[in-house]
Amino acid sequence: MFIKSLRNASRRTPPAAAVTPPYYPGAPNAGLRTLDLLAHDHQRDEDMDSDTMSVDSASSRNAPSSATSREDDEDGDASTRSGSPAPSMYSMTDSIRASSYRHEYGRSVNSYSDVYLLPADEEELQRLDLEHILFQRLMGKYPPPMPTVLAEDTSAGPKRVLDLGCGSGSWALDVAREFPHCEVVAVDLVPMQNEEMPDNCRSEVDDVNLGLQHFFNDFDVVHARYISAGIRDYEQLVDHMSEALRPAGLIEVVEIGLRVYDHNHEPIIPNPDDSSPHLARWMSLLNMAVRQRGGSPDAANLVYEWLSVHPALEDVVYREYFVPTSPFMALKDPCHSVAELVREDLIAFLRSGRPLLLKSGLAETFVDNLSMNAHQELRDARAPTYIRVQAVYARKVSPAH
Repeated sequence: MFIKSLRNASRRTPPAAAVTPPYYPGAPNAGLRTLDLLAHDHQRDEDMDSDTMSVDSASSRNAPSSATSREDDEDGDASTRSGSPAPSMYSMTDSIRASSYRHEYGRSVNSYSDVYLLPADEEELQRLDLEHILFQRLMGKYPPPMPTVLAEDTSAGPKRVLDLGCGSGSWALDVAREFPHCEVVAVDLVPMQNEEMPDNCRSEVDDVNLGLQHFFNDFDVVHARYISAGIRDYEQLVDHMSEALRPAGLIEVVEIGLRVYDHNHEPIIPNPDDSSPHLARWMSLLNMAVRQRGGSPDAANLVYEWLSVHPALEDVVYREYFVPTSPFMALKDPCHSVAELVREDLIAFLRSGRPLLLKSGLAETFVDNLSMNAHQELRDARAPTYIRVQAVYARKVSPAH
């Protein structure tokens, strides 16, 4: 495995990061949303308190398959939101859990955001758990400065970690267990569903598109991974993440563009005929569907630039990874086992993206046929295609600087 790392790099965009529009009817950009291995050398609602829920360690892992009508549960125990001037949180109850979901084309999705339409059910949580393992295989558990940043300091208050778009909660739970002296806040559109949540970890239900002002100057580490499909203004989010950091704090952003790459690590531009890889065609349509709902499908190509030019950040490090979409290489190749996992993740992702594609107006027969062909393509494992992961971390400038 090889990795290209750039430190500051004259504050320019990373190599090969240019966005090339694909030629495909109605598709603004081709790509993909998953992992990568073989590396390359608004205004906030004034009623903010009613838009956020805090979940304690009593949460269960069982996501409902469909949602009932939303209702407030006034009997829940009140909790407080991190740094929030308007605390009005509720502990997790069955009615709150049920109100967090709605049913779309056979899958449960969040009922909180109109932008993000990928599922939030048990099948999706299992896929996200698999992705977490893959990310660890690619990049290690944490960016190198993180243990130093989170080192216990008895002369100060507890170190605090914020995970935005926590998904299944795997990353946040790992941090809470491995840094028990730290407080971890995991934010997502649905409550974290894990029966073994440590006491130093709290789940909050919130839409980060509404702003992070209630988190400003409160955290030592702020982390976001693979959330671009649900973010309206990613550059603003990066700014708010930096504001949420304490001096010398650490920000890490990891994203995967909705794009598939060839053996030369060049983006595959889907054609209107059937000659393109089916997976690349499927991803280009998903890119279009995400953009149609207001998401930021190409944020991966811009995150490095946004962090590099931000006046509050320094020591910016960029890493990229190209991961095979299927095990097309020899069995003895060290990438083979990881490529098998990536293939399983992508096959599950073909199912996850179905509600989003159908909601965009595509015919069900067309979507199902394209997904079936992409599935078979992944199973055949003949085409050397890749996905690109782009990871950036930086430190917040200290007052002494």
